[in-house]
Amino acid sequence: MNAPGWLTARPVAHRALHDAARGIIENTPSAVAAALARNYAIEVDIQLSADGEALVFHDDDLDRLTHATGPFHARTTAALKAVEMRGTADRMMTLRELLDQVAGRVALVIELKSRFDGDTAVAARAVEVLAGYDGPAALMSFDPDLVAAVRRLAPHIPRGITMEHRYDDPEWAPLPPATKFAWGNLLHFPRTRPDFIAHYVKELPAAAPSMARRLAGLPILAWTVRSEEDRRVAARHADQVIFEGFTP
Repeated sequence: MNAPGWLTARPVAHRALHDAARGIIENTPSAVAAALARNYAIEVDIQLSADGEALVFHDDDLDRLTHATGPFHARTTAALKAVEMRGTADRMMTLRELLDQVAGRVALVIELKSRFDGDTAVAARAVEVLAGYDGPAALMSFDPDLVAAVRRLAPHIPRGITMEHRYDDPEWAPLPPATKFAWGNLLHFPRTRPDFIAHYVKELPAAAPSMARRLAGLPILAWTVRSEEDRRVAARHADQVIFEGFTP
């Protein structure tokens, strides 16, 4: 399918409209409420609990954002929802609770977090939960396996590939050079067939997304836009911004 117009109609608040100085923490109900109040589209991250539920949370570990420690995936849904977060009275929410809160009022861009081990259960659970949702929602991931799974399980849901060009951040060190090259040049395109691209703004323009935009009509969302310079780059080489730290 082609990317729907709502995907690029409004700036997208990265991990919702968070502001830690005001006690509004990323990926929480308060951050979602703040984005809704400004009519921004919302980007969030989801991953699976130990008992297979999709919860809205970014990090692999609990240490940075909560008063707990250790891996996210080792805890059940009930245990995760009981964890106290730093700087807020909010608790983690499930994907279904997020959908209930948003209720179709703005577009959702939902990133599927991956451990890059071939497990596509998070894609399956996201598709299952979204089956009963009438609002605008898209799924995306850095992991081509998850994007391909969304294509197979729910081709009607807009799907995107989140990407960089070089993958030179230390977090990508475990990836073989051949994988980095393949991902940075969209060599998985025949099996993922994304409807849009979310690309690192600091590496725009880049050949592969520019070609996909020009030849296949794939819109580009530039992430994460944090400054006026980032916004100028995005205006030249992308179709919308995924932003944080200011209000465009």
